[in-house]
Formats: sequence, structure tokens, C-alpha cells
Amino acid sequence: MSLANASGAPSYSDSPSGTRTFIPEVWSGKLIEKFYDATVLAAISNTDYEGEIKKFGDKVKIRTVPTAAIRDYTRNTDISYDMPDGDVIDLEIDKGKYYAAQIDDVSAYQQDVKVMDKWATDASEQMKIAIDTDVLAATYTQVDSHNKGATAGRIASNLNMGTSAAPRSVSSTTILDAIVDAGQVLDEQNIPEQGRFLIVPAWALSRIKKSDLKDASLTGDGQSILRNGRVGMIDRFTLYLSNLLPSATVNLGTSGAPNNVKAFHLLAGHKNGLTFASQMTEMEKLRLEKRFADAVRGLQVYGYKVIDPTCLVDLYAYAA
Repeated sequence: MSLANASGAPSYSDSPSGTRTFIPEVWSGKLIEKFYDATVLAAISNTDYEGEIKKFGDKVKIRTVPTAAIRDYTRNTDISYDMPDGDVIDLEIDKGKYYAAQIDDVSAYQQDVKVMDKWATDASEQMKIAIDTDVLAATYTQVDSHNKGATAGRIASNLNMGTSAAPRSVSSTTILDAIVDAGQVLDEQNIPEQGRFLIVPAWALSRIKKSDLKDASLTGDGQSILRNGRVGMIDRFTLYLSNLLPSATVNLGTSGAPNNVKAFHLLAGHKNGLTFASQMTEMEKLRLEKRFADAVRGLQVYGYKVIDPTCLVDLYAYAA
């Protein structure tokens, strides 16, 4: 039996009846599918521009809707006309991450193709973790000034979303108040109610389940969220769990307060605020020059941009 088929791709024999062939193009499709099944980015961002990506370094032009000027009308006077040219925002596909593996010719006889399938599954998961972490770590820093801090609220200016020195304390009795306050921040920015999201860490989700919502009569469900495990939507926010939200250790430095608490940036908002585009542009097989082995490698390029900071809220909080 030869080590490779006619096309040069390694063959794997796991039964007397025949061989299986590794096909890079099939892996490419699998990895893309698994990436989007696992990530939260597709759910919390606008991904309309992905089809325009061809390679690393591409630049996508995004046209914004111009703002109409409303003026007072005076009889028998000339009226003014706007020139409705919206600004153009550049979405640069300037980030990329890759994975690579080599398949030794001898190992090809000893490994079933399912082993490589497991490697592909892990590669897609690690890719998702790396890209999610990168985007979430940068997004909260670009939130509108009215949508974060101790005096949040474009109109009220009295909503505590937490500061770097004094993050908001959240318990099972206060977490619903924090979520409602985040909703008010968006309300005062006139953000649409449909399509809002809230990303929470595991500790916040557990406190939601221990809150007043554990009473099934308050949720309208036949069972409480402690019984059915669902949280779903609270105050127009669709909730998503993520263990990748950025965090920092904070010394509160006040009398009676705990020291060295771990505070997290809970990101709330509307998907119109963030645009994200990703594409697997390279998936190839090659023969290694100095080894009796084939290699497979893939390149995922992506870019992201906060195009409307008023659509996002940074709730900086710690578990009380």
C-alpha cells in the first residue's frame, strides 16, 4: 500500500475495505461552520460585510446613514437643503490567526482519520477562543462616554455602571437592577429594543438564577429558571454566557469593602454598534521539505470596528 494517493494527499486505512483521504477543502468548511456555531460574535455584531473579504489587508467601505437637519419654517422665506452624504467608515481586515499540523507518513498508517477530526475540532475551538478574546477585550474600551462610569445615562446621568476604581457590586438581589439600568442607558440613547444583547460571565448568570426570577410566576414560564436552566431574555436583552470577558483585579480600598476583587466588563448593547467580519482565506496541504510528512495549515483573517459607540454599554461589576 502506498503512503499517498494519486493526488499526493495522505491516505488513512481503518478497515480492510479501503482508505480515507484527507481533503483540505472539506476541513475548511468544517472549521468555518464550527467557528460560527460556538462564537458569540455573530450574535452580537453586524456581519453583513463578510462576503467582501478576499485576503488579509482588505479594506471594506461602510457607508453610514446621514443625519437629517430639522429647521423652523418661516413663511415667504427660502428653505435650506441638506447634502445627505453619510460618512464612510473603513473596516480593515488587518488581523489574522492560523493553525498548522504535520502528518508523518508512518503515523498515517497508525492513526485513524477520526484522530485528525478531533484535532480539527480543537483547532476550531481554539480559534474561536482567540478571536472572541481579542474582540471582547477591545470593544468595551470604545463605549460612548454616556454609557459607562458612575454617572451613566445621556439624560439622567445618575446610573452607576461602575468605574475602574469602584466597580459596581452585584448580588442575586441587585443584579436585576443592574440589568434594568443598562437598559435605561440604551433607552436614553434611543437604541432599538429589538436586537439587544447582554454578555455575562458564569458568576453573573448564577446570580440571575438565584434572583427573584427563580419564581416562575414572575417569568411567565411553567417552571422556574432553576428548573429549566433557561434564562433567555431579561428587560429586552438576550443573554449570552461567555468566559472570555475581560477582567481585572481591583482593590476597593474602602472601609469594610473586600480587597482584590475580580471585576468583569459585562458588555451590553445592540448589534448595530459593532461590525465584525471574518473569513478563512487559506486552507492548504503541502509536502514538508525536510521530513517524510505532509502538512496542513489554515489562515483565518478578520477585522472589527465599533461603528456606533452609543449602541454599547460597559457594565463593570464584581460578584458581591
